[in-house]
Amino acid sequence: MRDQPSVFLPGDYDQRPIGLIAGKGRYPIITAEQIRRTGLPVRLISFQGETEAELIDSFAPEEHCQIKVGQLGKLLKSLRKLDCGYALMAGQLTPKRLFHGLHPDLKALKILNGLRRKNAETIFGAIAAEIEALNIRMLDARSFLDGQLASEGLMTPGKLKAEPDYIDHGIQIAKSVSELDIGQGCVVRKGTVLAVEAYEGTDPMLQRAGTFKTDGLIFVKTVKHNQDYRFDVPVFGERTLEVMHASGIQTAALEAGRVIMLDKAQLLKTAREMKIELLGFQHKRT
Repeated sequence: MRDQPSVFLPGDYDQRPIGLIAGKGRYPIITAEQIRRTGLPVRLISFQGETEAELIDSFAPEEHCQIKVGQLGKLLKSLRKLDCGYALMAGQLTPKRLFHGLHPDLKALKILNGLRRKNAETIFGAIAAEIEALNIRMLDARSFLDGQLASEGLMTPGKLKAEPDYIDHGIQIAKSVSELDIGQGCVVRKGTVLAVEAYEGTDPMLQRAGTFKTDGLIFVKTVKHNQDYRFDVPVFGERTLEVMHASGIQTAALEAGRVIMLDKAQLLKTAREMKIELLGFQHKRT
């Protein structure tokens, strides 16, 4: 019996290939690297104009299919063509693609027209259902990234500078925002809400908060109470750290075990150099 390579894998996983459905950035690159280290077979579904060339080039032509954003029918055919037994979604797509540059096929149009509410949960939930109808199992998007998750407590050196009461206030706001399907984060200052994350994403929210040119800003990143971990898992990476620094935000509170920290060791080193404190929190669920 082989050791379990990730606590997020189902207990009965086998050696069938994993289809990595890859969006932008480092997230899918790191995921592919970690899967390969376990010795499990991995295949790639990339998106034209979105997926990093570095990732695409690391796959042999027979292990890779490329589609346009919105080509759900072709996505399903590609997973079958690559003989995938599992599928894993990693990496975002450019938000404006859902308004400009979308190429929905008949399969996608049928799903979109059947949704009364169109958000990440409903759209990706419907896509996941189509994939699993092919007997292809959707994996937790944290799979293979166990060591890349936020851990509880202060992760950077020194003593916590932000006031715990203000952090708790930020967590309460972020949780409320997430439950309303608005976003997964917020920026607060001394009991005041400066910005909440909506469709535009984390970095633009941080930039908006930075326009107040004040101190004591706290960024909180969380998940919903009933988060579907097959998709839309919150990610914290180098780009977000850089935007925090440029915006004068010196504290980030990330939900432990649930927020993915890309290249975690390097992130902590860079945060220390930028004098940004990173805190992992556990939220009590009722």
